[in-house]
Parts: sequence; structure tokens; C-alpha cells
Amino acid sequence: MADRYDAIIIGMGPGGEACAGRLMTAGRRVAIIEKELIGGECAYWACIPSKTLLRPPEARGEAARAAGLAAPALDWAGLRDYRDYMIRHLDDTAQVSGYEQAGAAVVKGPARLAGPGMVEAGGRLLEADHVVIATGSQPVRPDVEGLDGATVWTNREATTVRDIPSRVLLIGGSAVGVELGTFYARMGAAVTIIQRAGRLIDREDPRVGELAARALESDGVTVRAGRTAVRAEQAAAGTLVTLDDGSRVETDVVILGAGRRPATGGLGLDTAGVRPDARGALGVDERCRAADGLWAVGDVTGVALFTHVAMYQGRIVADNILGRRRAASYQGIPRVVFGDPEIAAVGLSTARARAAGIDVAAAEVGLADAIARPWTYERDPRGALGLIADRDRRILVGAWAVAPLASEWIHTAALAIRAAIPVDVLLDQVAQFPTYSEAYLAALERLGL
Repeated sequence: MADRYDAIIIGMGPGGEACAGRLMTAGRRVAIIEKELIGGECAYWACIPSKTLLRPPEARGEAARAAGLAAPALDWAGLRDYRDYMIRHLDDTAQVSGYEQAGAAVVKGPARLAGPGMVEAGGRLLEADHVVIATGSQPVRPDVEGLDGATVWTNREATTVRDIPSRVLLIGGSAVGVELGTFYARMGAAVTIIQRAGRLIDREDPRVGELAARALESDGVTVRAGRTAVRAEQAAAGTLVTLDDGSRVETDVVILGAGRRPATGGLGLDTAGVRPDARGALGVDERCRAADGLWAVGDVTGVALFTHVAMYQGRIVADNILGRRRAASYQGIPRVVFGDPEIAAVGLSTARARAAGIDVAAAEVGLADAIARPWTYERDPRGALGLIADRDRRILVGAWAVAPLASEWIHTAALAIRAAIPVDVLLDQVAQFPTYSEAYLAALERLGL
């Protein structure tokens, strides 16, 4: 006999939690299933611990760059303790209790579909009109000969580290590589980043990767772009990694940052008549529906592997289950890498805009040349803002910034792109003085539209 619910949510990361919370607030009877910790990868091993770890070295750098201040000392023990507090000491007891008190049925353990609207988990059979898959993603392990014999960390080990290694080799030069490379270098490790593509952050405009590499190299990081690791072997002290050009890097630990893939294995999707694509992603329509009564949110959809997208999709699914027909739009979704300075982008890169047939107008401004705020913020100010516009429609289609606090002020561009705000309206906006947001006016004027 199956236990009956209005909705069953498999996976309680940010997307699953957003969906569950919205449904429960509306009075729906919800069962939530989580095989690890409620809160998911983001809360315990990714977004929260990584940004917590990055902040003190960042603040130390800010102090050193500000006039009249000296760099304070880093307290690794104190930072580590606060990191452990922020990740709840890898204990979700309070979260389980909270959901139960709010009326949800909580099942801990793996889940498997047992047919349309049926789920097996924790030795129980559950049934609902709506099943939501929110199982997230898992790190890609590159095919490197001998890697199994090396000390290899994923983001999990890297963000819950107890002792800082002396040497770190990062495979991958996107968000994970840049953020963890920044952190470990500032904590005293000798860091090398191996990036298969010819530049860092290669999904963005080339200028972004150039500025990111410059910032990392100023922290002592060695960036090897256009290279791949082909072999790992034990050395006298640590691991010796050979690259495709024959050069070698000796390291204590190899950290994987070569991307993630949707986690759909073992879910029994075939019983619901659904099959993942070659990447393992679960295809969904504009309402995040994979099949009748079967929904998916977050990394498992392969749409955009960001926490904020997972939460957005969770809200979309909940509203559709509640009868409020709603389609997802992925226009103007910001992308941020929390390096120092921060790297933020939204919309199309220049190359992708041109490939889409857009008559592109592009402009870049150096912040120190355009506005006053960088000079009040730090000595020897850093940063640049780039805009990509559609000449014919006179709207922004892309933007990027590499600068302090870029994660905060990229949202001006994100909203402009999402709402297709005319450039003329943006040119008439009055920004607070002095702020980084003032740079938009200078960049917009330079577009020459």
C-alpha cells in the first residue's frame, strides 16, 4: 500500500527546497526525499563554504589595497571554525526537524521511480500526482592515466579542507578553478591551473579570461591554458602530473574543476517513460515538465547549472503544480565567479551574439578612467565593464564586468537584458554617485548607438 501525497520531491538542494516550500505554504501535502543532506551540494560543499572561505583573504586584500590600512593576519583556525558553522557541521538534523514540524514527510535515502507517480525510498512506496526530480549534478572526472593513484579532491574535499596543502594542481579553469585557485594561493599554497581551452572562463568574452588570468597570476598562481593533463604518477613527495606538451607539475593534491554532469543514474526514469540525453540531463519543456506528472529542476535539467536557476525552476514547477500556468525564461541570468576581483557576466558573449546573426555594437570601459568610485575604493584601482548591444533593436544582449563587487552591480545589465529595456532608457537613468553602477553610462555612450 503506497503512502499518498500531493507531491514528492526527490533531492533537497536549493531547487527542491524552493519547490517544497512554495507547495507547503499553499497547503499541499509534500513528501521530500534526500539521500544525503537537506540543503544539497550548495549548502555544504559548494556555494556556501567556498564563498565563506574566500571572504577573509578577499578582505585582507581589500585592506592592503585601501589607503591608510595594512593587511591584517589570516586566522586559518578561526576561518575553518566559521566555515564549519556555516555548513552546519555537515549535520541536517535541524532541517529534517523543521520540515517535519511544517508537515512534510521526510525520507532519507536513495529514491527510485517505480512507475508514473510512484517512488520507492527508505523501504517505503510513495504515490503522488506530481513527482519532482531535483537530484543535482556530480563532478566530471577527466580521463587521466594514473589519476586513481593520486590524491584527488573534488569540490567537496577542497571546501571542507582541514589543513592547507603546500602544492595544489587544479584541472579546469572555470568557476571552480578560479575560485579555489584564488583561495589556496592566498592561503599560501603553490597553485597551478591547467585549462584545456586556450583561456580561462572560456564561455565568456576573451577579455574576461585575460583579466582573470592577470588577477590570478598577481596572486602567484601559474596558469597553463591550452594544456591538458595526460598522466599522473607517484613521486618521491606527492604526485607528478605530465601535461600534453611533455612538461610536468609536482603537486600534493589534484583538485577537479573540469565541470559537472547531471545526476540521473539509478533513478528508474525508464519506468516513467523518460530517458536522459547523452550528458545525463533530463529534458524538460518550458514549464520544467519532463512528462505528465513528472517535473525536473536544477542541474539535473542541464539548462544552466547555477543555484539561482535551480531555485527559479523550483518556483516555476511549484506554480504549475498549483495551477498557475507559468513558463520559465532564461534571458538575463547572471553568471558570477567569485574571484578577486569578481567576474560577472550576463546574456551573450560578443562571439555568440554575432553567431546568432545580431548586428553587434560592443564597448569596454576601464573603470578607473570612467568613474570616481574605484579611486575611493582602493589604491591602484582595477576593473573593466563590457557591453554588447543589438544595433537594430537598440537593446543590450550581453554584458560582463571584472571588478570589485561585480556580482552586485551586474544586475543592472541582467534586468536590462531580461526586460529588453531600450538603450535610450538606460542612458537616461541616474545612478548614485560615486558607485560602480555609474560605469554603465560611460559604456553605453561608447556603444555609439
